[in-house]
Amino acid sequence: MRASLEDDKAEEIAVIDLEGKSSIADFMVVASGRSQRQVGAIAEHLVERMEKEGLRGIRRQGMPQNDWVLIDLGDVVVHVFRPEVREYYRLEKMWSGDLPAEEA
Repeated sequence: MRASLEDDKAEEIAVIDLEGKSSIADFMVVASGRSQRQVGAIAEHLVERMEKEGLRGIRRQGMPQNDWVLIDLGDVVVHVFRPEVREYYRLEKMWSGDLPAEEA
């Protein structure tokens, strides 16, 4: 999966271990694309590659707007953002527990 993101020039790829934090997935991956078009391409290619590897039941949200696309791969949830949207939501900070209590 990381190779797919890197092949499509996703930026600032972060992998967050969700063990003990959430039952929705084991890991969260957050990455950025430089534009709506690139965010959409990154997401579409990832889904295609995962389906070729035999993964079924992949769900995605956020297309065709492509500001923030969420891809549910079961044990892994992938978020692909435009940089401004990623900065606004700050998922890495929220899920890694790095925010002070008043900012969480």
